[in-house]
Amino acid sequence: MADTTGNTTGSGATGAPGRNSTPRKSSWKYIGPGIVVAATGVGAGDLVATLIAGSNFGYTLLWAAVLGCLVKISLAEAAGRWHLSTGRTLFDGWASLGRWTTYFFVAYVVIWGFVYGAAAMSSSALPLQALFPDVMDLKWWAILCGLSGLVFVWFNKYEVFEKVMTVLVGVMFVVTVYLAIRVTPNLGDAFAGLLPVLPDEKDSILNTLGLVGGVGGTITLAAYGYWVNAKGWTNTGWMKVMRLDNRVAYVTTGIFVVSMLFVGAELLHSANVAIASGDKGLIQLSDILEDKYGTATAKFFLIGFFATSYTSLIGVWHGVSLMFADFVERLRGTRTTGEEVASGTRQRSWPFRAYLLWLTFPPIVLLFQGQPFRLIILYGVLGAAFLPFLAGTLLVLLNSSRTPAEWRSRLLSNSMLVIAGLLFLVLCLKQIWDQPWSEFF
Repeated sequence: MADTTGNTTGSGATGAPGRNSTPRKSSWKYIGPGIVVAATGVGAGDLVATLIAGSNFGYTLLWAAVLGCLVKISLAEAAGRWHLSTGRTLFDGWASLGRWTTYFFVAYVVIWGFVYGAAAMSSSALPLQALFPDVMDLKWWAILCGLSGLVFVWFNKYEVFEKVMTVLVGVMFVVTVYLAIRVTPNLGDAFAGLLPVLPDEKDSILNTLGLVGGVGGTITLAAYGYWVNAKGWTNTGWMKVMRLDNRVAYVTTGIFVVSMLFVGAELLHSANVAIASGDKGLIQLSDILEDKYGTATAKFFLIGFFATSYTSLIGVWHGVSLMFADFVERLRGTRTTGEEVASGTRQRSWPFRAYLLWLTFPPIVLLFQGQPFRLIILYGVLGAAFLPFLAGTLLVLLNSSRTPAEWRSRLLSNSMLVIAGLLFLVLCLKQIWDQPWSEFF
């Protein structure tokens, strides 16, 4: 029997597919993990990338932003379908493909976590420093954000975490939609931007692929299956609910991204104004908004900027720590299931909390090295390496005997996974090639 939060009680929650898995009616009252993955996946870097696309190309690449949402829907749906159809976690599936997946995950999660921790703290600190410029230095705001995220995730269960994320998503939604309306978008040009046309610019194909790939989410797409389980959804009876939840996630993501593209097209492109890449560009946007619309609008935007950055911080602190806890249990010989994630024991385990500490304290060292914006660039390179791995392994897992025949991928899902894998492989190679590595050493 399910309550309104999606948690299950008694024997109704079993990870074994086909047993006690009576389909639940798809209902809005169950929505939750999708909101979490949307909030976590759309960081300040995603918004500024879309803002710059609007600044450079107007509405021309609106179709690419929409396509990006469809690609991410397919990846998150595939991750959620694996968890629900098999009763096993994604890392358990990866482990079945060979030891190489373990080596990749270890290297990735250690290096990525170290870099992302500093990037997330810096990103969350920027709007706070802009809102309260005379209180303290950027790095101390960053440390405060990291420590508050640590305390919040350490002491709260998934249910509280989801509620807070939902409130912050509401703030993000109101701010981005308000800005999109305030700049008075040209709807005729916007609809024309839904036609798949490439800009007449150098490297237009790569720029377009970058926008498609930048619409929300890296490792958080893999974490979606863990949040589905944490919600209490553990078998195929929740499949329709999960799919509705996932669509809500990327419709929400699409609204955020399209709204910022409108702002870039109307506020920056029409005035031929350029802004910096990375989170610094959003601070510049705040100054532009203040000049054009007044202080209140600028501060309102900075509040939305903080909500965007901080949801990414606490989302990763929670979701990737869940994945790391699962990884450690698998190393210890336990074949983990969605039931164990749903029970909440993973969120109280020492591996979960150890990774929380890893995300928080070692990255503080990077904050004192100066130039924190470079950390976001490096995080983008490392993040891009994960998505080809995710798409490729899901393609194998969901087309083999590891998945019950009824829930294996069909033509549409397989096509989207192949497109996603190739897209992110190209972007990963491009990011590695293009970075000024000498500046990092």
